[in-house]
Amino acid sequence: MPVAHVELESDAYLVCLTHALSTEREEVMGLLIGEVDEKTVVHISAVIMLRRSDKQPDRVEISPEQLSDASTKAEWLANRLERPMRVIGWYHSHPHITVWPSHVDVRTQAMYQMMDENFVGLIFSVFNEDKNTKNNRIQVTCFQAVYSGGYGTEHEKYEVPLRIVPKNSIGRASLEALVELPAILKQEEEDAYETAAASVTHEDLITHIHNSSVFTKSLCHVMEVLSGPLINTLENRLEINRVRCQQLEKHKEVLLKKLEEMKCNVHGDCMSSNRQ
Repeated sequence: MPVAHVELESDAYLVCLTHALSTEREEVMGLLIGEVDEKTVVHISAVIMLRRSDKQPDRVEISPEQLSDASTKAEWLANRLERPMRVIGWYHSHPHITVWPSHVDVRTQAMYQMMDENFVGLIFSVFNEDKNTKNNRIQVTCFQAVYSGGYGTEHEKYEVPLRIVPKNSIGRASLEALVELPAILKQEEEDAYETAAASVTHEDLITHIHNSSVFTKSLCHVMEVLSGPLINTLENRLEINRVRCQQLEKHKEVLLKKLEEMKCNVHGDCMSSNRQ
């Protein structure tokens, strides 16, 4: 039976969306960390972004090694947060296309559900222009695979209700994931550059300069799209924390003053009792 519904914490949603918006040329992917309660409600509270070994515009793959590493990370998070957590789903992006899962997505989802029936999938449709407003729109869907019946092994998508749970702040796990994203994209570009260089037996100077220029341009794109906005976000967060600290200091002074007044009143009452 499909899960009842999925609750995705807002900071984990922010990580997924930021990752999806990091490139409009290929799909990106990651794993979802959380838990399932007794009512088969999936609670997602953390995200692990995955580095792509082969960047493709229309498909993504998760290796067994990445799944194993993510399970280890989930156990580490569970110990740190002191609550049960495990790999409970996956997400990937659909740049320039509809949010609905393809037949390949459904088959991949069915494979994961063979290991865990509560496993869920998220798809983020980004850079997709609205035909009426001509503006880019962002859509997200949550799905599972259900057996379509008959004698075959075909499955069809089942849309799972998804709720974004608001949070007042960004959790440490989500903040660390956001900071790690530029390094992941940089490593992907380095791997692509080294693979291209290794495939050429005799690289002339012009080809070498061209490949180096493309690599440099790709790194500059990562800096422009992610590092700059991330630094601005962290600076805004720092300023908010400074203002909050000032407010707490003022509140502390008020409380200390009231405490002193209470002590004086108690001391005065005690002195009056001694005189009597």
